[in-house]
Amino acid sequence: MSGVVGVGIDLVDVARLASAIGRRRGIAQRVFTDVERSTAATGARRDERLAARFAAKEATMKALGVGLGAFAFRDVEVVTDDAGRPSLVLHNGAQAVASRLGVTSLSVSLTHTAAMASAVVVAEGRP
Repeated sequence: MSGVVGVGIDLVDVARLASAIGRRRGIAQRVFTDVERSTAATGARRDERLAARFAAKEATMKALGVGLGAFAFRDVEVVTDDAGRPSLVLHNGAQAVASRLGVTSLSVSLTHTAAMASAVVVAEGRP
């Protein structure tokens, strides 16, 4: 029987994340995968899209019931289909935590304005 294993939500200040990325060389490479940087980090709304993806990473940690440091940010990857619908791919430590909890699927919703970005993640499986 499947059910909700956890729900996570996160809110990110777009300007604060953009400032951190601008100040600290290499932070984008440490936080975001190559796919995320290539698909989200272009165009006028780049900072908003990256902030939403950062929020998704933290919301995933919350949905899995762990805090910062349980696995690398890059272990949670936000990908989009041809229609722009986001989904999550877990790697390494994030995948190990999800497997241990019996998580079989994750759903994600992203939203952003010029100022704030948010994500909600629902983890489902066999708790």
